[in-house]
Amino acid sequence: MNTEPIANRCLKCEAPLPANAPQGLCPKCLLAAAAMPTEAGQPPEKDPLPSLETVAAAFPHLEVLQLIGHGGMGFVYKARQPKLDRFVALKLLPPSLAADPAFAERFNREARLLARLNHPNIVTVHDFGQSGPFFYLLMEYVDGVNLRQAMQAGRFTPQQAMLLVPKICEALQFAHDEGILHRDIKPENILLDTRGRVKIADFGIAKLVGEAKEQLTLTARGMAVGTPHYMAPEQLEHPHDVDQRADIYSLGVVFYEMLTGELPIGRFAPPSTRTTVDPRVDDIVFHALEKEREKRFRSATEVKTSVEAISSSNVALTQSA
Repeated sequence: MNTEPIANRCLKCEAPLPANAPQGLCPKCLLAAAAMPTEAGQPPEKDPLPSLETVAAAFPHLEVLQLIGHGGMGFVYKARQPKLDRFVALKLLPPSLAADPAFAERFNREARLLARLNHPNIVTVHDFGQSGPFFYLLMEYVDGVNLRQAMQAGRFTPQQAMLLVPKICEALQFAHDEGILHRDIKPENILLDTRGRVKIADFGIAKLVGEAKEQLTLTARGMAVGTPHYMAPEQLEHPHDVDQRADIYSLGVVFYEMLTGELPIGRFAPPSTRTTVDPRVDDIVFHALEKEREKRFRSATEVKTSVEAISSSNVALTQSA
């Protein structure tokens, strides 16, 4: 595998890159190439898009600026907090979720846990609650694009993927240690800011580890939560019986997609046959994508250690050459 350091200039305009920018593109080129909203997905079927005026009336302490994304779990607006002079992301959960009388209790319990996820690679939850007809999460605003947009703007090199995966692993391990699963790891929920930093977004459908019987989720009861092509087999078949290994499977799908530009569907080829990646990476990807969860990596830290071991050994070989 080619182990030379990633060029410190943009692949398109050759402008200097920020340190550790995994995209290989400068912020200007990357943002210009990305036109999709931060949170991609289909709009909620039962809930019409609230007008900007309606949202602004419910949050008079914010300057609600624009809709930046929508999906099955709600709507996301860019807003500004005048008192703190900062931009924030305002996520409104679909009003239909509040039809369940016990929803407020579940929401408050999960939101408190999500607010505990204070990690540099996780989007911070600043506040939560109910205002007017909306249950909301007020979150850190990430000025950048998601991984899907970055891949569309310019395909990742194996070296860039190898840099990105350990950061995702660190965030997942932190959340898992707090007893929280993400359950929807996919490129749309992995954000890259203009300084090249990685942030995992949308833990709003997370489920507490070990509380499956109580169904403490922010989704309708009995529904499989996530995105089909990225979901572990057990998450599709038994959505209330999943653990951290479901997130590891989803990470394996994302890793494969970063390396090859394709999804690992059916009988898929090893990454090393599709791109110039160290063949040892094949074992990591296949281990993460084991259909039987007992055969998968047990923790995100194990994935991180395996990836970094290959990167370190290749750097050592290059330096000694």
